[in-house]
Amino acid sequence: MSEKMIYDAKKDPRYSRPFIDADEMRQRGMPDGRQVPFRYVHGGFEGTDAKFVFCFPEKESFRGRFYQYLCPFPGPDEEVASLARKGEDDTIAFCLAYGAYFIETNMESASAFGGHPDPHRIWQSSAAAAEYSRQLAQEYYGCPRPYGYVFGGSGGYKTIACIENTNAWDGACPFVIGSPYSLPNTITLHVQGMRTLRHVMGKIVDALDAGGSGDMYEGLTEDEAKMLREITLMGFPPQTWFMEAAGRWDDGSLPVLMPGIRQQDPQYFKDFWEKPGYLGTEPGSNALRDRLQFKTRVVSVHLPGEKVDAEAAGAEGEEEYSNGVDTAWKKSLVDGGGAWIEVEEVPTGEDLYLKGVNIGFETGASAGKNMLLGDIIYGGNVAAGGNAATSDVNATCGVNATYGVNATCGGITIGMCYGMDDMESVLKAVRPGDILTLDNSDYIAVQSYYRHQVPPDASFHAWDQFRNADGTPAIPQRENIMGPGFCGTGTVQEGTIQGKVILTQALMDESTCPWCGDWYRSAVRKAKGNEDDFRIYYYERCLHGDVSTLDTDMIVNYLGGLKQALLDISDWVKRGIEPRQSSVYEMEGGCVHIARDAAQRKGMQPVIRLTANGSECAHVKAGESVTLTASAQVPEGAGEVTELTFSLSDPMFGTYARADQGGVYGDFLAQARSRRVKGELETYVTEAGLNGGSATVTTSYDKPGTYFATAFVKSQRNGDRDEIFTQVKNLARARIIVE
Repeated sequence: MSEKMIYDAKKDPRYSRPFIDADEMRQRGMPDGRQVPFRYVHGGFEGTDAKFVFCFPEKESFRGRFYQYLCPFPGPDEEVASLARKGEDDTIAFCLAYGAYFIETNMESASAFGGHPDPHRIWQSSAAAAEYSRQLAQEYYGCPRPYGYVFGGSGGYKTIACIENTNAWDGACPFVIGSPYSLPNTITLHVQGMRTLRHVMGKIVDALDAGGSGDMYEGLTEDEAKMLREITLMGFPPQTWFMEAAGRWDDGSLPVLMPGIRQQDPQYFKDFWEKPGYLGTEPGSNALRDRLQFKTRVVSVHLPGEKVDAEAAGAEGEEEYSNGVDTAWKKSLVDGGGAWIEVEEVPTGEDLYLKGVNIGFETGASAGKNMLLGDIIYGGNVAAGGNAATSDVNATCGVNATYGVNATCGGITIGMCYGMDDMESVLKAVRPGDILTLDNSDYIAVQSYYRHQVPPDASFHAWDQFRNADGTPAIPQRENIMGPGFCGTGTVQEGTIQGKVILTQALMDESTCPWCGDWYRSAVRKAKGNEDDFRIYYYERCLHGDVSTLDTDMIVNYLGGLKQALLDISDWVKRGIEPRQSSVYEMEGGCVHIARDAAQRKGMQPVIRLTANGSECAHVKAGESVTLTASAQVPEGAGEVTELTFSLSDPMFGTYARADQGGVYGDFLAQARSRRVKGELETYVTEAGLNGGSATVTTSYDKPGTYFATAFVKSQRNGDRDEIFTQVKNLARARIIVE
């Protein structure tokens, strides 16, 4: 095997002519209210589309390092995206607080609808910015070569490409990463689960919640149980279905991935409905049940901006950043902007599946054009055809007053469309009498794509369920196994890290399955012969997203652990201080089972337990006192417990019945946080030498019913309760049944 060529940006003539178009002192608002001055530098490289932002702390604060963030879906102005972040999410403020300068680039992207034609330029231009920043830093601070660390998530492909293929960084902190076969597969299987399990999400989550039966298959039909088992073995963590149980239906980046699948494998969407071995040809399958093919005529067209109903548009009241791992991909979508079409007829039924419905124009000047359905609007004389718990249908005829729909007709709104910069011109060309179709066939078909993408490498055990005993695929496979092509960097992860790496992985990750972290750990071990320069930390009760709003009665965020990893990797590289041991866990197919207690688990996250009257499930009378006791321990060397708080009642996630709340999800997140009660923390040290803490509160419930209480813990490396950026979080729950 030939020696790997490592890219050196300093020798690349394409990035030899940097320019600066802004160099000024600015103030950054810190979470504690202070204003901190920093030097803001914006520029790029002549002859390229590459642009960068450097945020330098004042000279007396600089500690000889920088952190460079890589957004998962870069856009042409990505370099300025982090300037909008605030509070706990503010990476620039974090860097300034810890004496590092911050870098973000647009990774040479010229368009929101696609990156550079040469995907290698993503990490090459990023490396060039890193090296040029060092030149400026050495001039500004009069220092030796600054150490540099790159970090990024949502697959982590760009971050890993940087640390495997260049010499520009000394370490990397990728987070919530995927494998070479994650895309589009983990997204498609998630959406398949949302469709096929949409009636039983509450049962699944209730069984797995505190005091539940533990049997998530109880009460499911044979078809539902089969699908739940399949998706769980693929690595999707079943606790994560609480999002859908609470009304949060989000198909993630599938609208962005769909065009690539159609382009590379157009025949699949025909074979799925016609050839044996595919779900679309199985008699009585859920795919056939949910398929929608409907034809109607246009009555009138209403352009974007004519009339927008904020509630119907799904205003959620929660802040989104354009470069987050859950949001960056959205920049390549165009919002319908309130556009809608009045039609002669709309589909009706008790259980319509209206996700991913394509609006295809068959006749008229816009024939051949396609858009995505947002909603169905029902006329006054037509019964509402959807179920709010199972589709996007607005089931209230009051919406007709907003849109002015003729009582004998109906309407369709335009949803988020991928890469469509001519939406208004297409709609302007549509005339009354034109024929359009509503069809979800392709969207249902793509959901099963992961079944027909079994990797040739048998080490990807999540696909074992689709293999014969001899390892060959048991069902038809597509000729093109396209996962590696979706990495978007022109490379595939090999584990050949050129520096030290600390990986942050979420155990409830709904977008890139948690097992991908273990796979990459194995790749590093195989490539390097050991994992001396690698750590992996798993975080329970964490989803994919990288924002502080993901902090409710069911979940916490991993941001504190990620930022502590950034500090630890600096100490590891510069000072030789070994970071904490990797998390201890076991693998079962695609399922990750973390060690139960802090002494065994290692890693960085505190472990917490909560009891109600001494049990995970308490039975009491109305008005009777309930004692909630929380006890938490921190893994060896990972810090001290800094806070224990309680949420005494969880109406949002405890009942799993409010599937109509998706449009006000942000409000419920805020309410969940506002209900918390701080416990009086008592710290202790266990016999094993672990730092711990406990707290107790007493409450009562006046009305019969089932309630859930939640206890939250924070730990910090130095026991600093006021340090906002590096608080590592976890939670535990208890069930209280009031009679």
